[in-house]
Amino acid sequence: MPSASGTAPGKLPFVVWVLAAGTFLMGTTEFVVAGLLPELAGDLGVSVSHAGLLITAFAVGMIIGAPTMAMATLRLPQRHTLILALSVFCLGHLVAALSTSFTIALVARVVTALATGAFWSVGFVVATTAAGPHNATRATGVMIGGLTLANVVGVPIGSFAGQFTGWRGPFWALAALSGLAAVFIGRFIPANGQRAEVSIGSEVRALRQGRLWLALGAATLIMGGVLATYTYVTPLLTDRAGIPAGAVPLVLIAFGVGALGGTTTGGRLGDRRPMATTITAAAATALVLLLMIPLSGNPVTATLLVFLMGLTGFTVNPVVTALAMRFAGDAPTLTSALTTSAFNVGVAAGSAVAGSALDSSLGLTGPPLVGTVTAALTLLPLIALAVHGSSHKGRIVAQGRALTHAPRDEPAQVPSQY
Repeated sequence: MPSASGTAPGKLPFVVWVLAAGTFLMGTTEFVVAGLLPELAGDLGVSVSHAGLLITAFAVGMIIGAPTMAMATLRLPQRHTLILALSVFCLGHLVAALSTSFTIALVARVVTALATGAFWSVGFVVATTAAGPHNATRATGVMIGGLTLANVVGVPIGSFAGQFTGWRGPFWALAALSGLAAVFIGRFIPANGQRAEVSIGSEVRALRQGRLWLALGAATLIMGGVLATYTYVTPLLTDRAGIPAGAVPLVLIAFGVGALGGTTTGGRLGDRRPMATTITAAAATALVLLLMIPLSGNPVTATLLVFLMGLTGFTVNPVVTALAMRFAGDAPTLTSALTTSAFNVGVAAGSAVAGSALDSSLGLTGPPLVGTVTAALTLLPLIALAVHGSSHKGRIVAQGRALTHAPRDEPAQVPSQY
């Protein structure tokens, strides 16, 4: 039986996969620089630590740019916004690849991040709308899966190619692929009219809901917990677990495979039991990170825990994203952008705190400890959401019983749905 969107339950429209390919490209460009820093720094005449600002600039551009660009393009047709974002994304990579100035490359990264924020904020709305309410969380999982797959495939391939072509080679490839993606978006995203019925005021009013901020808080905390550990997992694997440096990429691929499995699991279970799925996954993530402190001295257990960290942590992501957009109702664009910002805030903050812990007396166990505490804190907004939902449903049942005994001349009060 087709859903309201015209798609049978369990089957996603092709446009969702096209948009996921776009998130794959943008996830690749966000993280591929990390594997190219020495070559990039030497070519542009800066230190490796200074070249690392290219990663920071992209994250900051995403945090600020996602909501800003979502509002700036609110009245544009969605297809036009996606094509424009991919075109700017392509141009930013061309400028960076042609540049001999670090400053120009830095500016190009910021512009690219702004385009990425616009694409993600609108792309999530288009994907979930096309999938329909029965498949919304699964569509979100596929979109986030594109980002996760970037870490499994895109970043390693880009880093490997950069060793032969120089750091500019991956930038040229990303420019070409994003241009091709713009053509596909123009072909498969249906043309719709300008979104004049959606106003900035309605988008902002959607942010007044406390449960929306609980979902965004959960998104920030779960990513902060996982990325606090993942950012510094290489020295943990080499210096504590005794894994050879050449084998570390294989462990990181295991993390990516786990993360991909997590987004798939969350996407499939989140539509039916969102709170049970997220609470269980967040608690499991905190437990896995805690076990990493005593058990990371063995290469087998360390590898298994890195895989489980990706599996459990990324199960939460598609569910809280879908919940946030559901709470936004008819004004989901700004919420989608803020969800993107929330994940990036978690990445930036978690990595920063974990770095301080690494330099403290805690040493290599500092980042997993920070990750454990942060992942455990994710339970607070999730439990608050579950309690809010249960109490709200209880009020609905009570009101329904009262209505059955109410005098017939009293008007029925229709409760809002959770």
